[in-house]
Amino acid sequence: MDYILRAVAADEKVRAFAIRSTEMVEYARQRHNTSPVVTAALGRLLSVGAMMGAMLKGDDDVLTLIMKGDGPVGQLTVTADSKGNVKGYANNPLVLIPTNYAGKLDVGAAIGYGTLTVIKDLGLKEPYVSQTPLGTSEVAEDLTYYFAKSEQTPSAVALGVLMSPENTVAQAGGFIIQMMPGADDDLAAAIEQKLSGIRTVTEMMEDGMGPEEILQLVLGDMDLQILDKQETRFFCGCSKEHIARGLIALGKQELQSMIDDAQPITVKCHFCNTDYTYSVDELKELLEFARVKSAAKKVGIIGDDDA
Repeated sequence: MDYILRAVAADEKVRAFAIRSTEMVEYARQRHNTSPVVTAALGRLLSVGAMMGAMLKGDDDVLTLIMKGDGPVGQLTVTADSKGNVKGYANNPLVLIPTNYAGKLDVGAAIGYGTLTVIKDLGLKEPYVSQTPLGTSEVAEDLTYYFAKSEQTPSAVALGVLMSPENTVAQAGGFIIQMMPGADDDLAAAIEQKLSGIRTVTEMMEDGMGPEEILQLVLGDMDLQILDKQETRFFCGCSKEHIARGLIALGKQELQSMIDDAQPITVKCHFCNTDYTYSVDELKELLEFARVKSAAKKVGIIGDDDA
């Protein structure tokens, strides 16, 4: 089972999140048929997205992470909520490029130079939007920079995805450690020294360490307290009805054009790669619904925000 731990240490001057995301990343690989380097890139962003989702306070709050670069992958998009649900996709899931100088999957080259956009929809009038430049495009370093630049929270982010010889996901996970108000330079230096001496996340996971053991290794001598454990998963709430609302939003003219083609249409959900097919008769029903809704709005029976 994949899960997220939330913890504090050093008299609550440090907060930490750690995740095991192996099943989530493997599921994403299967749904999108991603190449190994895209699996690693998307898997890292899914993992950090799930942990950042766990930082949200409201049940309806939603976080979106977008990494858009000039590399062959194009763009990675991940959305997460506060309940442990996360989903995501890559614009080009089939990228194949050489490994880097260390013989590792070259996630940075696959993404390229560009921007990281973080969107938090907290139920306010406008969502919070922050954009920072991509540095290494290796994901963890870019989120570390985002936390320092946009949230003014010194943080350490570590992420990893290990592929098996069969190109399935063997291990995936990560952690975020953040300095809270009251943390001094000595505490930050002590944690930095600890982090400099540990192995990669996937190496530790390969040796049987889970999120608990990893946090214990880094923060165990700082009065580490595990606050809660939350299940996390790749989940897309799309449905034929949900996609239909998107078709209605295209407008009566576009729907009529589809009907005039006299052929069924198929719409794919980007997040989970599921196809939804609508017959001509179904399109006619959607058009009729759109006409009724438009007429009701004109006479003030329903408003723009009504279904």
